[in-house]
Amino acid sequence: MLTGRHLIEPMDFTNDELNEIFDLADEMIKNPQEYAHICDGKLLATLFFEPSTRTRLSFEAAILRLGGRVIGFSEPSSSSAAKGESIADTIRTIGCYADIAVMRHPKEGAPKLASTYSNIPLINAGDGGHHHPTQTLTDLLTIRSIKKRLSNLTIGLCGDLKFGRTVHSLIKAMSRYENNRFILISPSELSIPEYIRKEVLEKNNISFIEVEKIEDAVKEVDILYMTRVQRERFFNEEDYVRLKDSYILNAEKMFRAKSDMIVMHPLPRVNEISYEIDKDPRACYFKQAKFGMFVRMSLMAKLLGVIK
Repeated sequence: MLTGRHLIEPMDFTNDELNEIFDLADEMIKNPQEYAHICDGKLLATLFFEPSTRTRLSFEAAILRLGGRVIGFSEPSSSSAAKGESIADTIRTIGCYADIAVMRHPKEGAPKLASTYSNIPLINAGDGGHHHPTQTLTDLLTIRSIKKRLSNLTIGLCGDLKFGRTVHSLIKAMSRYENNRFILISPSELSIPEYIRKEVLEKNNISFIEVEKIEDAVKEVDILYMTRVQRERFFNEEDYVRLKDSYILNAEKMFRAKSDMIVMHPLPRVNEISYEIDKDPRACYFKQAKFGMFVRMSLMAKLLGVIK
């Protein structure tokens, strides 16, 4: 039973509970009109202490497509946080008005703290470099919908693996399914954090290798999950210039890949995927964005208890 629960990190729900959400999302994709009024009279509060485009609009589209409505703010200067109000007081006040809330905050742990004071379901829409659980749900639904499974997969993760919260959460989530293998593609400066390597991969005997070039991995992967290599993460410009083109996915690199490999990206994209790839049927990042709306529709329906 998910009614009244919070979603603060991807591991808050069991695999069976995730399957409930994904199964409902599948039904919503097939028959959206059947669910167009299940949240009539419900209010979603969007509490964005950090600017966002895709995540905020995805949540707003999701509740509107279910018949609900939206209140909230899109940046901290629009809220009483600018006057010094605490997170605890903000969420307790919002609970007097709304039925469910979604929060993005630049400080790690802020949504978790807020959840301890909240009398309505609270969804973490990203807290610093910590968690972004609905992006992880989006990624899992995308993989399940296109590959028809969440196990027995080789997943290539490419780019900024050190600071990328979407990468960390996806590794944790996919490690819960059988016989998945990871190929970690990054410059040494942006390699996976030690705690992910030791506490998730090694501790659970998950197979993984680390390489520095896409070409070293693209032939083997079932999923290539791209992220941006960020110039600001390098200590000197020379290292960035030396490595940056290694992490641009183009037609030449795609030519080496499996015919049924899929390319994913949490967006926004900068230059790490060439626009020529958009026409490739293996490019799934915009489908991924649409799946994100449906998984948020399903999640909110479950947390609100309008669908058991």
